[in-house]
This record gives sequence, structure tokens and C-alpha cells, in this order.
Amino acid sequence: MAKQLNLLSTGQVIPTALHTEMQRSYLEYAMSVIVGRALPDVRDGLKPVHRRILYAMHELGLTPDRPYRKCARVVGDVLGKYHPHGDQAVYDALVRLVQVFSSRYPLLAGHGNFGSVDNDPPAAMRYTETRLASVSHEGMLAEIGEETVEFIGNFDNSQQEPTVLPAQLPFLLLNGCAGIAVGMATNIPPHNLGEIVDGLIALIDNPELSDAKLFELIPAPDFPTGGELVGNAGIREAYTTGRGSIVLRGVAQVEEVPATRGSKRRTAIIITELPYQVNKAGWIEKVAELVNQGRLQGISDLRDESDREGMRVVIELKRDTNPQEVLQHLYHQTALQTNFGAILLALVDGQPRQLSLRQLLLEFLKFREHTLNRRYSYELGKAESRLHLVQGLLQALINLDDVIEILRHAADGSTAKVSLQSRLDLTEVQADAILAMPLRRLTSLEVQNLQQENQELQERIATLHNLLDDRRELLKALKKDLRTLKRKYGDERRTKLVQELKNTVTEESKGKREEDGDSKSKSLYAKPEVPAEDVVLEFTYRGYVRRFPLNGKKSKTDNGIAENDFLIQTTGTDTEKDLLILTNGGKVYPIGVGEISPTTGRVPRGTPLITLLTNTAQAATEGVIRRFVLPENPETAEMLLVTKQGRIKRLSMTELTNFSRRGITILKLKDDDELLLAEFCAAGEQVVIAGSGGRLLRFKIDDENLPIMGRAAMGLQALRLRVNEAIAGCITVAKDNDVLIFTQLGYAKRLPVNSLRLGKRGDIGIQSCKFTDKSDSLAGMLTVTPGKEVALITNNQRIIRLGADTITALGRDGTGEKVLQLNRDERVIHVVEAMI
Repeated sequence: MAKQLNLLSTGQVIPTALHTEMQRSYLEYAMSVIVGRALPDVRDGLKPVHRRILYAMHELGLTPDRPYRKCARVVGDVLGKYHPHGDQAVYDALVRLVQVFSSRYPLLAGHGNFGSVDNDPPAAMRYTETRLASVSHEGMLAEIGEETVEFIGNFDNSQQEPTVLPAQLPFLLLNGCAGIAVGMATNIPPHNLGEIVDGLIALIDNPELSDAKLFELIPAPDFPTGGELVGNAGIREAYTTGRGSIVLRGVAQVEEVPATRGSKRRTAIIITELPYQVNKAGWIEKVAELVNQGRLQGISDLRDESDREGMRVVIELKRDTNPQEVLQHLYHQTALQTNFGAILLALVDGQPRQLSLRQLLLEFLKFREHTLNRRYSYELGKAESRLHLVQGLLQALINLDDVIEILRHAADGSTAKVSLQSRLDLTEVQADAILAMPLRRLTSLEVQNLQQENQELQERIATLHNLLDDRRELLKALKKDLRTLKRKYGDERRTKLVQELKNTVTEESKGKREEDGDSKSKSLYAKPEVPAEDVVLEFTYRGYVRRFPLNGKKSKTDNGIAENDFLIQTTGTDTEKDLLILTNGGKVYPIGVGEISPTTGRVPRGTPLITLLTNTAQAATEGVIRRFVLPENPETAEMLLVTKQGRIKRLSMTELTNFSRRGITILKLKDDDELLLAEFCAAGEQVVIAGSGGRLLRFKIDDENLPIMGRAAMGLQALRLRVNEAIAGCITVAKDNDVLIFTQLGYAKRLPVNSLRLGKRGDIGIQSCKFTDKSDSLAGMLTVTPGKEVALITNNQRIIRLGADTITALGRDGTGEKVLQLNRDERVIHVVEAMI
């Protein structure tokens, strides 16, 4: 048997607590990712991989006036010298620096296929070619050889690489940046070069410039793909706090186009620009999917007519379709309108910091002033050294006869050097320069050139001293450089600014539309602003919403609802309120009541509720549990939330104020659970919970039984469930109410609330129904409301309506009465209260 090593006796094992080692190692890893990979430097706006790509290309001499070189050569140099990671990661970073739809001012020029807005992949690196773009060559690397920045050893100390590039423009703001580190992320939008330069110059002239003045000069981001920015609240928040949500829309117009079939013309919505980073092909596929699913109405044809001249997606509409309504649905249901979540996070002195727009600009100006000082100091040293040599050469030419005599009689070079220094009062460096001077420098023309150079050097040295000694002169030079770059590389804004008009049209666009008259193009700004209107909303079982004026009269056709549908709820509100939609995924989505189209005789069934939601893709996978308008005093209103697995939560309505159109989560759910029921409630009321096994539990709503919880809470156990049992119903009741329960096999029972023992939350409850068939179970529970009807929906989608008053009151024993004759394999799956 081999002898085992006794490592513990060697003294090389250091006992360490596991949590201490894990904490240290994880922090080191996190900082490595933050500093060395994911976050940009506030000074040059680059991550390490991008900085290394640009510097490697500078070393290769791939300037804008040189031929393109294969990307594979560039990637190989970057890997071998500076960035020991995967070649595909480096190539992906290089590709993004070339793409005109990803960068507002691409830092590299490309030759070949570098991808497209349709998310087409770029060609392999052996096929594509690249070189530095003019803006990066001049604005990022022109001063790299003038000791403006520090250099450090690479990964094996065989090469030197810059810690930062001497950027002359804040490329962090010009091209933006996105990155995910450990525990933090950055997402900086791109901006217009001219606007950023104007803001920098204004801050140089007046460091105390107000935010309002600064935001006039830099009003908003400027995305490479154009689009429209809606409103400025999110922009202002991002600029002042470093974090905000920016609403970005695509650009669309309404035109008359030839129909795909027949000789007539049809109205069409033409999309010419999509929001930043939206995949065009994926967006078209999404629109087609919504049309096929019936969630997007009024579209007859969809085609992509984009070419080299630009984007053009044609959405042909059906006859009599309102293009504004279709456009609003496209904004709500697709990425034609997106929220850009701006996070202005960057590395400042090696530490991640969330910065405002002003702080970003000031950090760049501080860096630029520092690099200019280093550049001018380096230039001053070079000029003074050259002046020293030129003055020595001039001294030698003035005393040419003495120089010749010294050289004639000197035994060797060293003797001549010493003699020159002593007789002509020269330094060692000057003497070396004289000895190395060729004979052609003795001509009259060369003497004149040296005298001219001497004068120019003295003037330049005086200028450099002035720049270094007087900060105002330095800042003047900085502004001059900025203006020069603006003239060469500045361009017009691509992203339009649109005020957040709530369905309004500007007077200018209105007048222009009236002038055009028969023009095929129509303004896309929606309907004129109207005052708030009191309305009634009607909701049907099949998911439609109908809107009528509160005191208006319905036409006969307005009363028509589809044969297999019925009303389940009516709500009175006004068009300035939000309708809140609660889904079984535990999320609440808001819909502006004013966005719901008034119901007319042409479309009596109303609008599909799902099409009005902003996050339709997610909401479509969930079922709607409740539709309601927030009460006037939400601080006094509460709601009970009950899940399928028997958890219950009491939520204050104040949790549902002031949230975005993307919705919020109000209940944390386990993976296999879902929200089943939601009921309004108040402290002191009573609640009845029904289990599918026939047990009912009644308890009081108070802080002891059911305390109010926040949105992130999962809730408490409402009713102890047996194996394969689920919650069948939850209702709030008064002492004199009656309860209706229905089984899946068509039995019904009416029970007085007082017949149910008052218990506590979490109890097992009391058996209130006996089943004649072991396969039977409770399907639902309702409160008896005089004059109301109950609708029973079966798994065959059959709907049976009966009056709640017709069901006889019985005790807890027994199965109840048979109220429905079912077909073979047919069961009741849903019980709802129906409007008469």
C-alpha cells in the first residue's frame, strides 16, 4: 500500500473560514469583472477590449488613408499582445465598433458584411476588413505618442499598452455604452456630437451653468437609428440622477398605396425608422403573429420594402380601419414603442459611479485638461531640447573657422568634442550635434533654415509656457480643438423630439395638413385633446371591453353581444383615469380609459382587452383575474389575493399608485402556483374560502388573522389543503348573506353564512358539501345577490345561465340540488356572476 502524504504536518496548510474565503474570492472576481471587462472608463468611454482593439490597429498603422486589412489580422494582434480571451469575443466587439446602426459615430470603418438591423450575423473575420475611422484616428489616437497617458505592461509584460486613450471627445456620451457587471449595470444612450460639444463649451465658460440651460443645449439622446423621443420626464430624470426611463418610438406615416390585390388603393402605415436596437425582422414577425392570433385587428397585409436607400415596412389596412387606432395598438403591443432604461454608470478613478449628465461632462473636461497639460509639457520639453541643439549649430556656424581648426588639429573625436565645449562654450549634447552635422549644413540656405527654425521654436516655447502657466489660455485651446472637431464630424440630429401630447395635434401640423388637403400623407399625431368624459365600461366574459358615455343612449346595435358571450361587470369612471388589469401571474397592468375606443354600432362587441395592454406578450400568457379602477382614496381601500395553492394576502391599494405601463408585480408566486381570485375588502369584514374538496372556512379580516403586506410578500396559508386539493373560491360576506356553491357535476347548494363556524386563518374549515360521485369537486362559489344571474361554463364551452334566487337554501349536509344536466365527460369549470 502506497504511503500517503501528510500535508498537515508540513506547516503549509492555513486554516481559513469558508465564508471568509468565499467573500474575499467573490469580491475579487466582482471587481475584476467591473474594472476589467464590463464597465467603460468615464474618460475615453471604452471598455478594455475596445481600447485594445483601437490601440492594436494604431500600432498596425491602419489609418483612414491606408488600405483595409483583414479583421482576422487585427483580432490576432489583439489576442497575442493585449487581450488573452476568446477570438469570437474580440471579433464581436470589433463588429459593434463598425456597425452604423449600433454606434452613433462608429470608431472603425468596415469593408464587407458586418450584420444588419435584421439581426443577420456578420461574415467570418477571415472575410471582413477594417481600418480606423477618421473620428477615432483624430479624436482618440492622434495624441497617443505625446506622453499624454500612462502605459502599463500587458498580461506577460512583453508589451506596453495604454491605461486610457487620450480622447478629445466624450465618446462615452457620443456612442453610449451597455454592460452588465456583478451587481450593477450600465446603459448609456448615444448623443449628438454637436450638442455635446456645445454643452462642453458652455460648461467651460460657466462651470455654474444651470441644469435648465445645459438641457437646452443637450435636450435628449440621439440614436443612430433615429426614431422619436416621446416626452422629456424620463430624459430629465436620467440627466439629473443618472437613472431614468426614456420612451422611444419608431417613425411612421400614413399613406395611400396600391392594394396588393385589385386596382384600388388602400390606406397603409409606413414604418421608416424603428427604435434603437429593435430587430426589424423580429418586429415584423411579431406583428404578423399578433394579426394571426386575432390580437391586432384591421391589418390586411404586411410586407418589408426596405432597400439600400432606407427602411420601409408597409402595413396595409383593411377598409374603414382607423389608422390611428392601429398605430396605437402597435405602440402598445409591439416594440414600435420601447422604454430605454438609461443608467449612467462608469468607472471614475477605477471605481464604479452613477453620474448625472453634468458630472459626466465635467469628468471628461477634467481628463481633457489633464491630457492637454501632459501633451504641452511633452511638446515643451521636445521644443526646448531642439532649440538647444539648433542654437549650438548656429553657434558653430558663426564660429566656423574655429570649428574647422579644432577638427583639423584634434587627434580623435573625443578630443574634438572637449575642445568644442571649452572654446565655444557648448554643452556636450551641442558638441555631439556639431560633430554629427553633415557638410551640406554649411551652405547659406541651411544657415537661413536654422535661423528660421530657431525663431519658430522660441515663439512656440513662449506659446507653450503661456498655455501651461495660464489656465484660461489652456481652456481657450481646448475650446478651439472642440470647435474644430465639431466642424469636421458634427451632423444633424437623427432622433426627433416629440412633446408628450395626450392625443393632441399641434397647430403647425394641423395647419399643414389642412393646406395639403388631398395629400396622400397624413399627420400621425392623434386626435385633438378633449376634456375628461364620464363613461361606463362594460366587460364581457370573452375578454371584450365596451365604452359608452355615462348619460348617453345606446343604439339597438350597441346592445348586441356575441351569442357565446355575456356581460360580467360594469364600471363607471372617466377618460382621464386608468383601468387596472390584474392577471393570474400576479401582475397589474394599467390601461388609460381614454385609450379605449367608444363602442359604436359598427363594432358592438367592443375591443379585446388584451390588445390594449403595453406588455401584451407577457399578459397574453396569463389570464385576467380582475378589472378595476383605483378608488378615489386608495389609502382606505384593500384587496384580498388568493392563490390556487391556498395562500392569501391582504394588500393596500396604495401599492398600486404611480407605476409604469409595463406593469408591476403585486404578489410573489411559486413556480407552480398562480393567482386565482381577488376581492376588495375592508378591516372588520369576513371572508369565506372554499376548497375543492367541499370544505369552507370563514374568518374575520383583521390584523391578527391577516396583516397588510407589501407587494413583494408571498402571503400566508389561507386554508389547509389536502393532497390534490385546490382553492375553489373566495368571497367577502356579511352575516346575513347566503353563499352559493357549485360542483363540477352540476350540483348547487345555498348556505346561510351563519351556518359556517367562525374560525381562524389557516384552519382546516368545515365540510359543507357531500359528493355523490368521488370524481366530483367544487367548481366555484358566489355570494347570493338578489336579481342577479349565475353563469356556469363547462369544458365544452357551453354556457348555462340561471337565477341565483331559484336555488333553494339548504343545510351543510347533503349534495344539494341538480341544476344542470351535463353530457358525457362534460364538467363545470368556471362559475361567474352574469349581468342581466
